[in-house]
Amino acid sequence: MQQAFGLYTHIQANRRRSIFLIGALFFLVYLLVFAGALLGDALFDDASVSWLIARAWDRTISALPMATVLTLVWIAIAYKYHQRMIDALTGGHPVTRAENPRLYNLLENLCISRGMPMPSLKVMSSPALNAFATGLNERQYSITVTTGLLENLNDAEVEAVLAHELTHIRNGDVRMMIVAVVIAGVISFIAEIVFRGRLWWGQDGSNRSQRSTSDTSGKGSGGGGIAIMFAVLVIALAWGLSIVIRYALSRSREYLADAGSVELTKNPDAMISALRKIENRGELPGATSAVMELCVDNPHSGFADLFATHPSVDARIKALITFAGGIDPGPISPPEPPPPEPSQHERSDVAQP
Repeated sequence: MQQAFGLYTHIQANRRRSIFLIGALFFLVYLLVFAGALLGDALFDDASVSWLIARAWDRTISALPMATVLTLVWIAIAYKYHQRMIDALTGGHPVTRAENPRLYNLLENLCISRGMPMPSLKVMSSPALNAFATGLNERQYSITVTTGLLENLNDAEVEAVLAHELTHIRNGDVRMMIVAVVIAGVISFIAEIVFRGRLWWGQDGSNRSQRSTSDTSGKGSGGGGIAIMFAVLVIALAWGLSIVIRYALSRSREYLADAGSVELTKNPDAMISALRKIENRGELPGATSAVMELCVDNPHSGFADLFATHPSVDARIKALITFAGGIDPGPISPPEPPPPEPSQHERSDVAQP
């Protein structure tokens, strides 16, 4: 867990990462456009490698304005409608004080104590125990909690989770995560266009024959195979860089959000017991990996843990105990489901002497 001065360093680092991510987004888009142009030409035109690369470069330069405009349009749509898209995926809906005074008052008190504007509050119907924050600015910030979390956590634990999400907002983690989600969406969209590039260069080899007859000076031949391999390597490079961008979202943000929760509530025990109750019970059915990365817990195990964006619950609790005190109750098993209701036949048998 970081020291207090680390919080401000983290906020500044998040701002720099967000700017870097936007720049990386455009770079990856242009890289994929070049790979798509090279792949299309190599598939449908017999020429030397140098000629194919030069032609793909010319095509990329020509396509830059269109690629830039489409990327900006995507960013604008994501900026304005990302919350609606997340709500459509999760089923989250806004709640008022009258509808859920317990939850509303807990969040309002936390915001008043820190002098923060209160984000909108949403609830999604799910037996999973989880919560997440979204938004890019003060007008958009929102915190969503599941009904399962409200039913299984006491007031102090719910308050700790809300404080954790408020800290994500305060530290700029939410803004950076939404930017990362937008990048993942753009890269997936562009990659699909690249692999469906036959729509641009023709569905069959007819264009190849047309270009072969119309432009034959200095083009050579036999470089298609090498050019295709090079294009695939470029696409793999873009894909790898998108993974690197994902890893730029340091796991330390969860430690800092846990620390921020303790700072707001002065109750490390509540954060620890909340994590123990949420542990292995936070998977949101139907939610995408991008949404899960926003949650207070994103459970992974085995090989998938290598790609986890959250540290383990044990590691987070160990940090809380080491730097904030508190007591770990140990793993908490989910409550036993109620016994099934007896059937009419069974009730009749019991009633008979």
